[in-house]
Amino acid sequence: MLLARPAAVAAGSLALAAALAGAGTFAPPAGRAARPATVPLGDVVTIQPDAIRLLDGVPETPPTTVYCELHYHIACYLPAQIQQAYDLPRLYRSGITGRGQTIVIVDSFGSPTVQRDLARFDKATGLAAPPSLKVIQPAGKVPPYRPNSNREGWAGETDLDVEYAHTIAPGANILLVETPTSENEGTTGFPQIVAAEEYVINHHLGGVISQSFSATEQTFPSRQSLLDLRGAYIDAARKGVTVLAASGDSGAADVKFNQVTYYLHRVTSWPDSDPLVTGVGGVRLHLDTAGDSTEPPTVWNDTYNVPANEFVAGNAGPNPLAAGGGRSVIFARPRYQNGVRDIVGGRRGVPDISMSAACNGAADMYQSFAGQPAGWYPTCGTSEATPEFAGIVALADQVAGHPLGVINPYLYRLAAQHAPGIVSVVGGDNTVSFRQGGRLHTVRGFRAGPGYSLASGVGTVNAFYFVPELARAAAGHHRGRAGHGSPGGRGGLHRPG
Repeated sequence: MLLARPAAVAAGSLALAAALAGAGTFAPPAGRAARPATVPLGDVVTIQPDAIRLLDGVPETPPTTVYCELHYHIACYLPAQIQQAYDLPRLYRSGITGRGQTIVIVDSFGSPTVQRDLARFDKATGLAAPPSLKVIQPAGKVPPYRPNSNREGWAGETDLDVEYAHTIAPGANILLVETPTSENEGTTGFPQIVAAEEYVINHHLGGVISQSFSATEQTFPSRQSLLDLRGAYIDAARKGVTVLAASGDSGAADVKFNQVTYYLHRVTSWPDSDPLVTGVGGVRLHLDTAGDSTEPPTVWNDTYNVPANEFVAGNAGPNPLAAGGGRSVIFARPRYQNGVRDIVGGRRGVPDISMSAACNGAADMYQSFAGQPAGWYPTCGTSEATPEFAGIVALADQVAGHPLGVINPYLYRLAAQHAPGIVSVVGGDNTVSFRQGGRLHTVRGFRAGPGYSLASGVGTVNAFYFVPELARAAAGHHRGRAGHGSPGGRGGLHRPG
């Protein structure tokens, strides 16, 4: 989760909760009591705003959009609203649910209550349980859970990742891969992540890997120290596994190695900047209570939204709460971005695509691990977006009948063809402001516009069209290039410089 940059999560979801680093204690306003509702898959959940039970100040039943707007002055969305926003129910009715596919979710430490939390999430929101939810620790045994900001942050991240991958692809299996060391900035935690992912890839355990974490490129000791960690992504590309990573939650800025001090100029993060990885950015969905759009999606940026800042960080802001994006200082422009060279220049640009991530438009998640009150937490950040897109990829894998491997070339080809499944994001930017060293600083980001941008990638998706489009694009590539290496050619495996 983003946890406004939790002590252990370098990029991910902004869990609007007490685990925020330095944000004080989360205490939602008192509210009224009520009942949960359950509905069939794909229908819209309706819970009256006066029907929300509170336990220790945290909703015990999933809060509705109306409730969040009334009490927190931000919107929040239930899973069925997000499904509707991406036009998923029409796919579900045709049998496209991710059946037969496995989504791999990688998190440091994991959550000690993930099985129970997903079951509670499913029951309250009307989702069926996934065919399988398995947990493995291939890089070493995770230490026993002890409540602290680090472990609570990762536990919340894990619950979010599992719940929203399942929301998008309810028929897919989920494999949670836990690692025994916290991923922070620089190389910390990444060797264990690489080892765990190589185990998954070499044992053919899943077709898409979701990573809701990243580290600022400049925090690595050297360029080579970063390149030495690419082994899992090279293996994944060679063996047809799709790898995703969150683009970060600090807009065009990001933190230094100490995870507190921000760079005062544009930076990007890795592994989302890796040419073999799909970088997932964030948009704000503007939805009514049924999940239908009231206006087109815009780049997620809550930096200057006072209610969102007060809810997330406990102050009026501005705080850097926006979708990450920019140009890599490590990787040259891959071949698949040649068509957007006027925007990315000679460098790898991120993100590639975006999904729901806004705090004013947060996703309801459930958690019950020790250290925070059990209940429902509206949550935001690009680690909401990343497992959501992992669900989209799993749906396309089902249609194709096999994992798609590196999908970036297909995304840019579909965008260039103005495919109906690519929804352009033309509003907003990822400029952020923050106070540091007694001064207010602004890092100017990038504006969205028609086509590709460094704020939202090629845009977001209408899954009803996008899922079969992506499957067909991959099928065409495999027919045309059988035996000729990984997608993307020189750009795919190229190590610049």
